[in-house]
Amino acid sequence: MRRMWLALAMVVAAVLLLVCAPAGFAQNKKKGDAQNRSVQGVVTTADDQPVTGAVVQLKNTKSLQIRSFIAKEDGTYYFHGLSPDVDYELKADYQGASSGTKTLSSFDSRKDATINLKLNPKK
Repeated sequence: MRRMWLALAMVVAAVLLLVCAPAGFAQNKKKGDAQNRSVQGVVTTADDQPVTGAVVQLKNTKSLQIRSFIAKEDGTYYFHGLSPDVDYELKADYQGASSGTKTLSSFDSRKDATINLKLNPKK
């Protein structure tokens, strides 16, 4: 009788382990989602004045999706929720003037990157 209880206890323990294991893996995945990164910066003119209303575009080089942000009064912009496994291209435009394209590389390990964008004079 004692052997039967011991065997039953082992079976119950094994079943509980199988049932609880997927929940543990799901929690680890949620922690991985928290490893997103962000990028921010300031859009300025050639003479380092902040540009209010500049359109900053962020391009995901994997999916080719483009997100836009309109620079605030102090020329700042911000993008969050970015994947650490993807390269992103940043560019600013304002009234015919554009900045060069800058890249936030997947090899850049910063969680909160800062990339400032300087507008080139109109041609």
